[in-house]
Amino acid sequence: MARAALRRRSRRAQRSQEAVQGSAPAYVRRRIPFYAFLEEEGLVRLEEQADWLIQEIGIEFRDDPQALMTWRQAGARVEGTRVRASAEMIRALCKTAPAEFTQLARNPARSVRIGGANQVFAAVYGPPFVRDLAGGRRYGAMQDFENLVKLTYLLPAIHHGGFVVCEPCDVPVSKRHLDMLYLHMRYSDKPHLGAITEQSRAEDSVAMARVLHGEEAFESNCVILGNVNTNSPLLVDKVVTEAIRTYCGAGQGIIVSPFILAGAMGPVSTAASIAQALAEAMMCCAYSQLVRPGAPFIFGSFLSSMSLKSGAPTFGMPEPVISHYVIGQLARRLGLPLRSGGSLTSAKTADAQAAFESADSMHSTALAGVNFVLQAAGWLEGGLCTGYEKLVMDADRLGAYQLLLAGLATDDNALARDAYHEVEPAGHFLGCGHTMRNYQTAFYEPALSDSENVESWEERGSQEMQQRAYEHWNALLRDYEAPPIDPATDEALKDFVARRKRELPDAWY
Repeated sequence: MARAALRRRSRRAQRSQEAVQGSAPAYVRRRIPFYAFLEEEGLVRLEEQADWLIQEIGIEFRDDPQALMTWRQAGARVEGTRVRASAEMIRALCKTAPAEFTQLARNPARSVRIGGANQVFAAVYGPPFVRDLAGGRRYGAMQDFENLVKLTYLLPAIHHGGFVVCEPCDVPVSKRHLDMLYLHMRYSDKPHLGAITEQSRAEDSVAMARVLHGEEAFESNCVILGNVNTNSPLLVDKVVTEAIRTYCGAGQGIIVSPFILAGAMGPVSTAASIAQALAEAMMCCAYSQLVRPGAPFIFGSFLSSMSLKSGAPTFGMPEPVISHYVIGQLARRLGLPLRSGGSLTSAKTADAQAAFESADSMHSTALAGVNFVLQAAGWLEGGLCTGYEKLVMDADRLGAYQLLLAGLATDDNALARDAYHEVEPAGHFLGCGHTMRNYQTAFYEPALSDSENVESWEERGSQEMQQRAYEHWNALLRDYEAPPIDPATDEALKDFVARRKRELPDAWY
């Protein structure tokens, strides 16, 4: 009886998911105010600190003579590999980057608007390990990668596929990006990112995006983005500058995120680390605009506290939560879209620690107005592991955040005056006309939370949240159907992948 109830619940959840997927918005259109954590005086002090770093301390641009030449030609002071410039010059360049832009998906209905009052939730990015209840913790494999791409496609509150939903460690490093790109392009029609770890891999990403979208759409739209981190403190290496030239040079976009653990890659002071992140991001934005004025640029920020006893990063703590709010204010003043935050935790499994750390991190991310939320679902172990159960649990909460960010309707239907005419004082509204018109959409209904009485819960097997999540993602994969794709485009992508694999030697590092 319990198993039959579980199957019925799974089927209901799947039907609900399919209904939502068909009608879910492609991204969040925020209708509530941004949370202002810091007053004007504090914001000005942080901006002055960032300007001082740019003008007096400077940023290292190493291993890339072409980047240094570009800076010299633009009038910056270049001494060795150290680049200094006036804050006025850097801010003027940043103004040429768009405050908002659209990333076109292969299904135009899933295209996302990044910047302004828009918020886009993207999946976890980068973990070498995966974890689920049945298989435990293990190195990610290409089958895991495919499963996770399909799940991010099926979960409506995840708007963007990201890219490295896990690192498929069973395929050579030199070739795995090709399979990863193809799986995103074939098994999802949501937008995604491209590879950046080596210039030729970034070039492959841009070339495959050109095949997928066609020449005309590629030339007139942003269809793919790269995502890179600076080597904080105050160092930009050639991985960043080459990725900027590859993506922005082709008219596509780039996300650049200073990755700062306060006390290691930045001062132990949260304020100083925030100003440092601002300086590093501004310099990278300015460089992207020297490469191609008007190229889409997303100001990334990944700030976290750390344990000064062990050196381990800590997530969901008050210091990174504060940084989400303040960086949000600074990005809006600069006029750039922001990437930050997510459902971050140091927990090893999807337990209570994961829940409260992820909730604090994601709540501040949402209220701060982060435009592009990489790591919105699936993150475990400080970013080392993708959790299958964590992915669907986080996605369930993202649906709730989407409702929160939409604000409160106050139209005639919302105020329900007709219901008060129909229902007498001390009556109830369960069967009235207003309730019947609105009951299907009145409240957010999570797929995984159990709000029934304890007897019903016990009858269904006394399942805790992780077990329900395990059943849910397995049900989603069992019923998965790939979105349609033009057969000629699919063949062209396969041909590109096969040709590049023949050209590339196997390399595992």
